Amino acid sequence: MMRSSLKVAVVAGLVHSVSAAVMNTTPTAPGTAVPTLTISTAVASPSASLGATLPSQAPLPPTQGWCIGQIFCAGSLLQTVNIAQLYSHPKTFVDKPTSKSSQQVLADFNNFNLSTVTEGDLVNFVDNDFLGEGLELEAAALANFNPTPAFLNNVTDPLLKAFAQTVHDYWTQLARNTNQSALCDEYPGGTCESSLIPLNHTFMIPGGRFREQYYWDSYWIIQGLIQSELYETVNAMLQNFMDEIESFGFIPNGGRLYYLNRSQPPLFIHMVYDYVNATGDTSIKQRALPLAEAELAWWANNRTIEVTSPYTNQTYMMARYAVNNTAPRPESYLTDYLTVHDPTLSTPLTDNQAAELYSELASGSETGWDYSSRFEAIPQLGNPGLRSLNVKNIIPICLNSMLYKARLLLADLYDSSNATAASYHRQVGARIRAGVLDLFWDPTKLAFYDFNLTSNARNDILTAATFYPAWNYIIPHELFTSQSNAFGYFAAVNMVMNKYNGTVPVTFLDWTGLQWDAPNSWPPHQFIIMQALHNMPSNMTTNGLTTPSSSQSTYDLIPAGQLGLTEAQLPGQPFRGAQANQNATATGPGADINKLDGTVINGGNATAGEGWKDTLLREMANRYFTSVFCSWHATGGSIPGLLPQLPASKLNLTSSIGNTGNMFETFSNLNVDSSGSGGEYTVQAGFGWTNGVLLWVASTYGQKLVAPQCPALVAATTATTSTGAAVDLRASSGAVITALVMSVMISVFFL
Repeated sequence: MMRSSLKVAVVAGLVHSVSAAVMNTTPTAPGTAVPTLTISTAVASPSASLGATLPSQAPLPPTQGWCIGQIFCAGSLLQTVNIAQLYSHPKTFVDKPTSKSSQQVLADFNNFNLSTVTEGDLVNFVDNDFLGEGLELEAAALANFNPTPAFLNNVTDPLLKAFAQTVHDYWTQLARNTNQSALCDEYPGGTCESSLIPLNHTFMIPGGRFREQYYWDSYWIIQGLIQSELYETVNAMLQNFMDEIESFGFIPNGGRLYYLNRSQPPLFIHMVYDYVNATGDTSIKQRALPLAEAELAWWANNRTIEVTSPYTNQTYMMARYAVNNTAPRPESYLTDYLTVHDPTLSTPLTDNQAAELYSELASGSETGWDYSSRFEAIPQLGNPGLRSLNVKNIIPICLNSMLYKARLLLADLYDSSNATAASYHRQVGARIRAGVLDLFWDPTKLAFYDFNLTSNARNDILTAATFYPAWNYIIPHELFTSQSNAFGYFAAVNMVMNKYNGTVPVTFLDWTGLQWDAPNSWPPHQFIIMQALHNMPSNMTTNGLTTPSSSQSTYDLIPAGQLGLTEAQLPGQPFRGAQANQNATATGPGADINKLDGTVINGGNATAGEGWKDTLLREMANRYFTSVFCSWHATGGSIPGLLPQLPASKLNLTSSIGNTGNMFETFSNLNVDSSGSGGEYTVQAGFGWTNGVLLWVASTYGQKLVAPQCPALVAATTATTSTGAAVDLRASSGAVITALVMSVMISVFFL
């Protein structure tokens, strides 16, 4: 158990004898012993010369009462190191444990005169006073790892079955334990300090820079672990979350102290329910149910407000994301600092405006969608858009749909053991459901839209959040009245399958440069949409897929106004090969370039008598597999006897010489060979939720999967960067979006 003192202080740092070593073991079956894990650490390398003094700094933000310590929290040390830009991303520094006591590190820093300190001084400081990021963790063996779990028998295509088995094996590379022998005494009196929240049980990391356990990522990781029959690992991860609820009263965003002011989308009860349902292990409920109550109470007490509907005059208690924060996020300190103190601003922000923007930036991180035009008052490219973040005034579809389902699942977990509690949660859930339908649902457009407190009305741009209610079994009356209406809710998905090469994007806005906008499509959303389709009543899904007239495209099947964009405003789908500089026709039947007879390219085989729901499920399952598989193969993936590695001339196009295939965290809806792009950090490889969703798709739709047709890799037509080869993707505006097929910027996980 975590000690109760974690409420005020956390065990910090590393014993100094720990080094950046490779943990070697005698080769055994996958999962039965600690795997070989190479941890490489970033070397401080500022872009300025070592003799250069630092740029002038803005005044320090207020001290954050929730943040423990003076090294990894907002303050002079953290701001100065970030201003020096020693590392490519701010998270690197705050994940480095100190090699000395907190007091000695602060004393060494305070010896500097900040008006004359140089880049070289700070390089020496971090080299002498800090160890490598990630050294507090160690690789973990997976108990009862089965190299051939039963779900593989559901996959009929031999190549895709072998790929699913390869992804199943990747769990052995993502499993971690806290290195308990390397932890120091408690802050502030220990011999060293770390930002890590030490966990008592094995867990899965997402991968890349996300080297600790994360909250909502774990839901999709667990979906895959259940298919992989790694039930003990699922239990261990749930025990870690329960330890955190006991210690902090809620589940933080991730396993670091700098996340203690915010959570993430609340899926703990969903995870517990799925674990019990898969294993029949009801013993976990004795501990889990009281802590599930505590988590729901935290959301009710800290993130819930009264909202009166302008449509019905009814008042509801609805949740929102709203973080109490007035400083840059430690893990993104420089990014936030430059958003607030942007040198291009003609009028600097006031202290109050800066504090409010820092709160909005942290609230955006709590959504899990960091960041998206969905939460911007005035969507724009880059910092101007982020400065219009309006997260706290958005009542989000997704959050309230998840909290509704959490109430119902908790009631089901109580069963007959506590009828009073079960009845209470069903009543609260019913009221949340009423609010979701009243505030978010537009019965004319047949879609859900976030409710905006600023305008006291629904927003009008469609996002993937529209499918969260149906995933959580909130299905509006209108979708029961006709198959046309039911299909209309999913008509945009049908358009994506026909118009674009990849999977469903977060939004159809492709000019913000944000991660949670087009052209990026995310594995959790493909899962959510497929689950939403699955939940549709069978009597509303028996008709075949609707087709447009000969003069129309699948855009014309979407209810009027649903997208909030004309067809001509949608992102363009670029051709490949010799026509790489051209987009497909923007409007009309020529826009549906992936359309085939009864299916779409990389959508599986047409099936006689198939209802529209099953068609979309088949196409989405195949398209998701295609995106994961093709981008993995494009970055060096191979399967002995079935799939040779691409030649070096091709791998050079994706900066993947010597690589063995990347599992990316996000993908491009325009190019199945590519990862996603944009945002405040480069696309990461690993990757927990990508693996989890792929294994779930393999288990659920394995018999409908067909080996993908991966497009040929083509030379970049735009400038390349040091992070990977750019693939020319032309947007609807005519501007080029550089979607990078990223090579891993850290040591490759899959050895």
